[in-house]
Amino acid sequence: MKFSNCNGKRKVQYESSEPADFKVDEDGMVYAVRSFPLSSEHSKFLIYAQDKETQEKWQVAVKLSLRPALPEDSVKESREIEEIVFPRQVTKHNGYLQRQKRDWVIPPINLPENSRGPFPQELVRIRSDRDKNLSLRYSVTGPGADQPPTGIFIINPISGQLSVTKPLDRELIARFHLRAHAVDINGNQVENPIDIVINVIDMNDNRPEFLHQVWNGTVPEGSKPGTYVMTVTAIDADDPNALNGMLRYRILSQAPSTPSPNMFTINNETGDIITVAAGLDREKVQQYTLIIQATDMEGNPTYGLSNTATAVITVTDVNDNPPEFTAMTFYGEVPENRVDVIVANLTVTDKDQPHTPAWNAIYRISGGDPAGRFAIQTDPNSNDGLVTVVKPIDFETNRMYVLTVAAENQVPLAKGIQHPPQSTATVSVTVIDVNENPYFAPNPKIIRQEEGLHAGTMLTTFTAQDPDRYMQQSIRYTKLSDPANWLKIDSVNGQITTIAVLDRESPNVKNNIYNATFLASDNGIPPMSGTGTLQIYLLDINDNAPQVLPQEAEICETPDPNSINITALDYDIDPNAGPFAFDLPLSPVTIKRNWTITRLNGDFAQLNLKIKFLEAGIYEVPIIITDSGNPPKSNISILRVKVCQCDSNGDCTDVDRIVGAGLGTGAIIAILLCIIILLILVLMFVVWMKRRDKERQAKQLLIDPEDDVRDNILKYDEEGGGEEDQDYDLSQLQQPDTVEPDAIKPVGIRRLDERPIHAEPQYPVRSAAPHPGDIGDFINEGLKAADNDPTAPPYDSLLVFDYEGSGSTAGSLSSLNSSSSGGEQDYDYLNDWGPRFKKLADMYGGGDD
Repeated sequence: MKFSNCNGKRKVQYESSEPADFKVDEDGMVYAVRSFPLSSEHSKFLIYAQDKETQEKWQVAVKLSLRPALPEDSVKESREIEEIVFPRQVTKHNGYLQRQKRDWVIPPINLPENSRGPFPQELVRIRSDRDKNLSLRYSVTGPGADQPPTGIFIINPISGQLSVTKPLDRELIARFHLRAHAVDINGNQVENPIDIVINVIDMNDNRPEFLHQVWNGTVPEGSKPGTYVMTVTAIDADDPNALNGMLRYRILSQAPSTPSPNMFTINNETGDIITVAAGLDREKVQQYTLIIQATDMEGNPTYGLSNTATAVITVTDVNDNPPEFTAMTFYGEVPENRVDVIVANLTVTDKDQPHTPAWNAIYRISGGDPAGRFAIQTDPNSNDGLVTVVKPIDFETNRMYVLTVAAENQVPLAKGIQHPPQSTATVSVTVIDVNENPYFAPNPKIIRQEEGLHAGTMLTTFTAQDPDRYMQQSIRYTKLSDPANWLKIDSVNGQITTIAVLDRESPNVKNNIYNATFLASDNGIPPMSGTGTLQIYLLDINDNAPQVLPQEAEICETPDPNSINITALDYDIDPNAGPFAFDLPLSPVTIKRNWTITRLNGDFAQLNLKIKFLEAGIYEVPIIITDSGNPPKSNISILRVKVCQCDSNGDCTDVDRIVGAGLGTGAIIAILLCIIILLILVLMFVVWMKRRDKERQAKQLLIDPEDDVRDNILKYDEEGGGEEDQDYDLSQLQQPDTVEPDAIKPVGIRRLDERPIHAEPQYPVRSAAPHPGDIGDFINEGLKAADNDPTAPPYDSLLVFDYEGSGSTAGSLSSLNSSSSGGEQDYDYLNDWGPRFKKLADMYGGGDD
């Protein structure tokens, strides 16, 4: 489509009157959208054009005529290929660059998809007006040529013929953007590249596809027409802006077809499914199945492609059916005094969906139970009502109950639905009489009685009642608890009589009350029993004389400080207790001569020493105490007083304070045993310390056991036997110098107690002792030799001396025997050092002997 006498800058929008068959591109090219047979009659349609800025409109009629195609015409048409010429380049004029106007804008090339060929199929010829003077080469670049997907478009480098090599698929690539180039034989650019746009024209080659093959939706039963149910959606891979991708929906079938074959409809453009008829009833039809069809080409049944899916619509339940009892009256029975017992089982029917709030039943007692003795619970599985007893029922009060029960659902009924009479029923409950426990009334029973009541006195009658008025039964009584064994009860009439004297001061009486428990039993089947408590409140009488408190006290020998505060202990209570009167007896006469008592108040008195001095000791002072009872009761009570020597603070200082303070014999014995045990432990510790000190001193004086074979333990491999084992080598016990000569000993290896090897004339050598046959004799002879030889070194002692060598200035300790080494010195102090130094004291402190 072209316009004459129009400005080329106009932006025009084209539209076809029959877009299903013909389409107009932006450049004004008109093409057929689809393949369709053309009748021999003339076909006519309109093309509309509108200026986008001024909104000015034009229209033109297009007439199509069918002409038989001649062979030469088809060849001619096939050879008439559109030619695209490169625009003229910039030229210089008077030294300035000038650009000529382009002749036209290269329109896009429209190429239908799925073309059958033959291939390669020529599309357009590209040429430059400079090809007359130069030998040019043409090429194209871009996706589809030299870029992926490569090889779809090719160009003849000599002729510039652009061709397509295979069918195109719009759903993969809808538009190709290529650039055409013209260069000389040296590769120099001759023309500026031009853009070539190739549009792939959509063909209806894709069926609609539903997103899901099965669609699930719900709708409440009883919904009004126009209620939204669900939306189904299909997609088409073809161009959605063309008829090939424009879908329309419709319902092909509905199953079941009751109550109407057209219960639902679908919006053909959006796919929304709504109800169009009333009568949805879940109790009749719980589910509908719809076959939905989607067709492109705007639903054209002739040319459009179609596909189907299934829509499953579930009718949801609403509470449009109330629960109904299966019977108008239910019967049950229950024993009296029983709770948590199922009396009756109520059954109902409900057409709503089981185990939903519209089906679950709730039972309510609306009459016949003003005291609230019954309750109804719902069985969650069967939906039955379980009538139970929550409070005890008395047969003697009411033998039968008639309950009115109503059944409802957890959710209210739907609007417009009422409860029928079948939602209400009656429950007849019969109470069964059982043997009940006899009971005492009142319980406990309280009576007031003075103590001291003699045995055989009738106190009261304590009887029980039998609640079973409609049973002929007798009651027997027995004693269940009587801590002091003071009472007995008549088994027939329940009279309680004393069998001992009642004493308020008994340990079995708490807060003046004595408790006794009795049992009443009937002769029913089975026999039942009940207990009752008799509380005797004992009134006090003056039957206890007062006693002095405390019973032991201390006082000093001198009158100042000299006083004892005393009071009285009386087991009676007011008015048979205090105030008390205190006095001293007339005999013996020493009591009033030595002591005096002064009353401080009604409960306390003070005992004082009357004389100036009383010898220390234990004294028993009798005191007469009289209470305030009517008649009063007196008693002479002994107060043990310890008189002792006191310090300036008035505290006893003598040893007998323990006895005077009131310590018992057991406490004194325990204290003495503790003292003895402590002394034994101290003695054992001292003995252990002395032994340890002796062992420590002995260890310091011992020689090295590795140097003296006399102190070593000889080990023998043979255990042997007989006399051969008794042949000991006693020479090992002799002095070392007698066993082994000094000449054969290696130089430098000596025992600590051995004499030096070099000659020491100032120490005469002792003669070797003979070989005794007994070790004891050997030791005794060695001891005598040492005692009789005062000049001999002390080898028989345990002292260890280190030899300092011949050049030592100290010399030997044996020089103590020299008369020139201090004979005038007094060595008697050695006797104070212990028995170990006694020998030295005898040797050097004995004078000339």
